[in-house]
Amino acid sequence: MPSDLQEPQEQLRRIGGLVRDSRKHRGWTQSQLADALGTSQSAINRIEQGNQNLTVEMLTRISEALDSEIVSLGRSGPVHLRVEGGHRLSGEINVKTSKNAGVALLCASLLNEGRTILRKVARIEEVNRILEVLASIGFRTRWLNEDNDLEVVPPARLDLANMDVEAARRTRSIIMFLGPLMHHETTFELPYAGGCALGERTVEPHMTALRPFGLQVKATAGSYHAEVGDTTGPHRPIVLTERGDTVTENALMAAARRDGVTLIRNASPNYMVQDLCFFLVELGVRIDGIGTTTLTVHGVPKLRKDVDYSPSEDPIEAMSLVTAAIVTSSEITVRRVPIEFMEIELALLEEMGLDYDRSDEYPAANGRTRLVDLVVRASALHAPVDKIHPMPFPGLNIDNLPFFALIAAVAQGSTLIHDWVYENRALYFTELTKLGAKVTLMDPHRVYVEGPTHWSGAEVICPPALRPAVVVLLAMLAAKGSSVLRNVYVINRGYEQLAERLNLLGARIHTFRD
Repeated sequence: MPSDLQEPQEQLRRIGGLVRDSRKHRGWTQSQLADALGTSQSAINRIEQGNQNLTVEMLTRISEALDSEIVSLGRSGPVHLRVEGGHRLSGEINVKTSKNAGVALLCASLLNEGRTILRKVARIEEVNRILEVLASIGFRTRWLNEDNDLEVVPPARLDLANMDVEAARRTRSIIMFLGPLMHHETTFELPYAGGCALGERTVEPHMTALRPFGLQVKATAGSYHAEVGDTTGPHRPIVLTERGDTVTENALMAAARRDGVTLIRNASPNYMVQDLCFFLVELGVRIDGIGTTTLTVHGVPKLRKDVDYSPSEDPIEAMSLVTAAIVTSSEITVRRVPIEFMEIELALLEEMGLDYDRSDEYPAANGRTRLVDLVVRASALHAPVDKIHPMPFPGLNIDNLPFFALIAAVAQGSTLIHDWVYENRALYFTELTKLGAKVTLMDPHRVYVEGPTHWSGAEVICPPALRPAVVVLLAMLAAKGSSVLRNVYVINRGYEQLAERLNLLGARIHTFRD
């Protein structure tokens, strides 16, 4: 065959392989992808085999359906990371402010008719998507300086008809617009929430929490249609059916501008919820019980105040950096760790044999969150006696569990990891086998990890879930030789310049595009 014909055929095969791998990462069958695209299963099979000519429109639709940048038009392509592993890290690094708190506070800025300044906001893709949505409906937002201080100024009236639907679909955080928007409009629409592929995380707990405030939501093709009816508010305590972070935040924002007292039970007391509470208090809302599972909110019908607030540091990023030290047998100092939200993790690591020191506590910039500095040293770890599983705060954080799958892979012995929260996140832990780990999938929620691991380099497509994606990247730091992690948009959603900051500690990570 002439070479000019071989090249297009090879391109089709490469694209087909990317489609297949992205589909499998999302946990879809060929039939499910076909349904999402309005085509046949046989057509998907031909595409994945490289036997189907593809239009630009179809490639774009596939990318959107899989939330994976299969191809990129008008740019140089998706971002990949090449990791030269096997190098020890050293030095000091500061934990950045919480991504989840920053996103919640941006949603809460919808409540304030005054100017909101948020200090040292994580400059990540998730935040960028929310800023794009806010700008599209009339807000003025601007980064003030290199410290990532952010100013948010509301319009006289929201322009919800002009909402940037594409940006909204690329973040799960858009669901947290429900609570604030019900104070602005009696009817409105929101696009379906996107973000990580972690199974069917139902929105019903949000509806249950907001229904007592008069909000009725109907799901139609691609959107939530919301109507605000009876606005007298809850007539009895709200009992959340799920102690979820975003559910609690939605209920808090619904209660903040309700003229009266709202009692919320089974509330999440997690770090981002506490930051939201502290922010609402700065706006003038009295909240009793912060840090507990029972919140009493004394709402204020009109919130108009120029407020300046500093979200606290991110315990999940802190755990990421501690894990980087563990997996590379390195000594590093992790500064500004929010210890209240890391104590269970550190107690478990201590049981497994981790050698570390921690400083005296000192306050975060918000004046309330307790911080410490950790010095983590190379340690000979062993598997814990019991299984490792997450619990709502103050238990082991659900988002920190994936890091223990990686830590278990360097520990001596067998560890059972039980990820009971998400339907299929445990599936992504098996990606570590591509780098040499021994991970056995027991069912969609449980894996056995056998250590220690002799890591070896590999090429891996980035899992579509944030924390498992970072776990694969950190494993590559320990794998001798060269590894490639392809399409790392999901990491950039939740971490600011993670590769660059790891490089400052001695990692060798290079960013490239096809």
